[in-house]
Amino acid sequence: MELPTEVLERFEDGMQAAMAAGEPEPTSMALATVGADGRVSVRTVLLKDIDAAGMVFYTNTHSIKGRQLAQHPQAALCVLWKSVFRQVLVEGSARLVPDGEADAYFASRPRGSQIGAWASLQSEALESRELLEQRVADHERRFAGEAVPRPPHWSGYRLVPDMVEFWYGREDRLHDRYRFTLEDGAWVRQRLYP
Repeated sequence: MELPTEVLERFEDGMQAAMAAGEPEPTSMALATVGADGRVSVRTVLLKDIDAAGMVFYTNTHSIKGRQLAQHPQAALCVLWKSVFRQVLVEGSARLVPDGEADAYFASRPRGSQIGAWASLQSEALESRELLEQRVADHERRFAGEAVPRPPHWSGYRLVPDMVEFWYGREDRLHDRYRFTLEDGAWVRQRLYP
């Protein structure tokens, strides 16, 4: 079910306000995932796209978050724009983006980031920084003079929301909160107590 226009407009308004206020990294989001053992993990990822289908981020699918999403696709995001006293919470199900979409985004990345995606065994134990640098050098030689293809273990995830909440900070902690919840195939909008 597509996100309501109001959700996209509120998100875009927050992003624009944060950028205008000089927010250092307005696309950063905390991503929470759950492992097969029920243990919750959280880390920061970058928002690379938002549309009526959801929010997109990219990563190594063999990483801890990738393995957790394969086991349990439910996830949550938190976007905090401290400079403008706004926060967005999103809950839903994560799905891999189509290969063509992942290929297009990967091709837009700086070459060093492309090489890094091949060189890093993300989330695995690393014996030394020198080993990582050697792996980078090996892949630079491997792809010398040619375009770097997207690794098969690197892709994007689209978090397809079933809940989105906007928080607007106010004086005396009397904040404004608006929650959009997908219920029986329709989006329901509620205003919440602070």
